[in-house]
Amino acid sequence: MKLLEELTKPFFVLAPMDDVTDTVFRQIVADCAPPDLYFTEFVNVDGLQSPGRQRLMHKLRFTDKERPIIAQLWGLKPENFRKTAAEVRAMGYDGVDLNMGCPVKTVIRHGACAALINNRELASQIIEATREGVGNDFPVSVKTRVGFTTVDMSWIEFLLSKKILNMLSIHGRTAKQMSKTPANWDLVGQAREIRDNLCPATLIVGNGDVINRRQAEELAAKHNLDGVMIGRGLFSDPFAFSNDSVWKDWGKEQKIALYRKHAELFAKTWKSGERRVETLNKFCKIYINGFDGAKELREKLMRADSAEQLLKLL
Repeated sequence: MKLLEELTKPFFVLAPMDDVTDTVFRQIVADCAPPDLYFTEFVNVDGLQSPGRQRLMHKLRFTDKERPIIAQLWGLKPENFRKTAAEVRAMGYDGVDLNMGCPVKTVIRHGACAALINNRELASQIIEATREGVGNDFPVSVKTRVGFTTVDMSWIEFLLSKKILNMLSIHGRTAKQMSKTPANWDLVGQAREIRDNLCPATLIVGNGDVINRRQAEELAAKHNLDGVMIGRGLFSDPFAFSNDSVWKDWGKEQKIALYRKHAELFAKTWKSGERRVETLNKFCKIYINGFDGAKELREKLMRADSAEQLLKLL
């Protein structure tokens, strides 16, 4: 609780992105321009409480460089949320977040994440089980959207009426909209107004299409938000959390050097089988961009079948 209370408002958050915001990428972001708060990629509690646990534990790896950090969880069984939340606290995390917004079809088909918008009884059980797992003195939050197929602010009212959430992060789209339409920040502002009436102590964080800190500051001021998340904006600027990004002034050698640093940390961090080298391909367009020959080099790098081969090419 104290962690969130001590953050200077508005604060800026590294949004959770699956297969992107692992410990390696978070460390790179920390070295470039650190956010005020980090989120992990989402981790399945049902998998963690099963024989397949070890195949998921790497998703919860972090270093002190990435603090303060919140673990984002998803799944279906309240008891597994309770157990995992207690474990996350014992691991040294600074908070736990519940993913009730991911719109990926394979996830919602099973009734998880954004599908919980239509299953409020289960959503309530998950929130309450998580709170039981961590106690009353540990931050619990939810990240969600403004509806499932259509805008439904009663969902936001429902979450805030629980009065046990310390923070609510709101993506300004419905699940059906995925990322195909611009985020509606007026709806995020409406959510903040609902918060003011129902549960003033809960922090409201906005999310959707934010590319840099300047834009985040403008949105926070316009809608009177406590914080703003930046996610995909980092794919066009690793210094997105900076007040004055240097990225636009960087040339070929500097960009390649940063990608090499990322690849070296990847190779050092992950044992064989923990992370596919294809994960690095997601970052190639960040670094290998904006200089002569970037497209051709990118094509070569994307064909690398190991981190070691990629490093040789770099």
